[in-house]
Amino acid sequence: MYAVIQSGGKQVRVAEGDVVRVERLTREPLAKGAEVVLSEVLAVGKDDSLFLGTPLVSGASVKGVVVREMRGPRLIVFKKKRRKQFKRTHGHRQNLVEIRIASITA
Repeated sequence: MYAVIQSGGKQVRVAEGDVVRVERLTREPLAKGAEVVLSEVLAVGKDDSLFLGTPLVSGASVKGVVVREMRGPRLIVFKKKRRKQFKRTHGHRQNLVEIRIASITA
C-alpha cells in the first residue's frame, strides 16, 4: 500500500516503512520517537487500485514516527548586476524532519 501526501507545499509518495524528509512541521522541535499524523493525503494505492482525492482522500491519514530533526544542504544565493558594482551573497539551510512511515489508513 502506498500514498501520496502533501507536506510543506511538496508532494511525496510514501509506503509503510519508508523514511522521508519533509519540511519542519511545527515551530517547536519534535521529540525523537514522537508520533506524527499527516492528514493531507492526495491519493492512496493498493496493488492495482488507486483512489484519488478531490483534492484530498476523505478519511485517509498517514502515521509516522520522528527519526530526527536536521538541516538541509547549504544553498548559496548570489545576486549580481553587471556594470553596477552590486554583488550580494546570501546562504540558506532549510529545517527538515525525518519521518519513518508506520501505517497508512484509507
